[in-house]
Amino acid sequence: MILLDRKDIKSLLSFPDYLRAVEEAFRLRAEGKSLSPVMAHVDAIDGEFHIKGGGLLADEPLFAVKVNGGFFQNGAKYGLPSIQGLILLASAKTGTPLAIMDSGEITVQRTAAATALAARHLALKSSRICTICGSGKQARAQLKAILRTFPIERVYVWSRTFARAQAFSAEARDECGVPAIATEDLHSALAGSQICVTCTSSRKHFIALEHVHPGLFIAAVGADSPAKQELDPRLLATAKVVTDITAQAIEVGETHHSIRAGLMRPDQVHAELGQIIAGLRPGRENDDEVIVFDSTGTALQDVAAASAAHRRALELGIGQQWSAA
Repeated sequence: MILLDRKDIKSLLSFPDYLRAVEEAFRLRAEGKSLSPVMAHVDAIDGEFHIKGGGLLADEPLFAVKVNGGFFQNGAKYGLPSIQGLILLASAKTGTPLAIMDSGEITVQRTAAATALAARHLALKSSRICTICGSGKQARAQLKAILRTFPIERVYVWSRTFARAQAFSAEARDECGVPAIATEDLHSALAGSQICVTCTSSRKHFIALEHVHPGLFIAAVGADSPAKQELDPRLLATAKVVTDITAQAIEVGETHHSIRAGLMRPDQVHAELGQIIAGLRPGRENDDEVIVFDSTGTALQDVAAASAAHRRALELGIGQQWSAA
């Protein structure tokens, strides 16, 4: 078994690697070649823990379990990342542990990869303007993912703290060369956008049904635990909803809030992303559809990315050898 730290992971995989791995994970899920993913959530004093497990049954059956702590005051209080944790990768044939690795970089990049894949299938092909809601590390990864997918000409950045939106916008202009504008007027930004990504830790929705126009694609990334919420439940009830894993989205995602409010039934979810990738369900069918991708984050993304990192580490001789014996 090998140990891989965050620096190792960053050196092993590029964004296209994550994109290929995550796309294959969703495809295998749609084809019935995965172990049913499971998720547990534990509230802590100043944060939360997520435990996610699942497997992919490709040529080499693999299983991974990830334990992540989400403590969103870490930066201000301790100078630490908001999300920290570990992934255990194991053979799904023998149960043999193969690797233990830092989960931070994988979590950020596999989440951004899912958004890029969803946008490719669900956003208007003519999309040129994007709104990013959030200003943390995930927001930065999401923006870069969208910029790799569409020829974006303008980006609006909204955050609950305007100073952070300004800092992120300046960084985006410098690093990505895209006109990025910090805004306090989210509704006007949405009115001019074709793509919106929400990636905050909000516990109260900030995008209402009235603020959404025909053709808008929204990737809702932040609601990965039952109390988190970014979108008006009425919006889910009237939009075309695509999930990463429907069973999970109805427990913790934006879909969960709409169902709990009695506005939507589970069978009204249009499809899982894997079904669209595999050609089993249609994606966008006309230019007026409002489409929400309810991205709760799945263990299948983790096992796919961890597998790619493990395979590359063995090829390059990276990682510390360790034995539990």
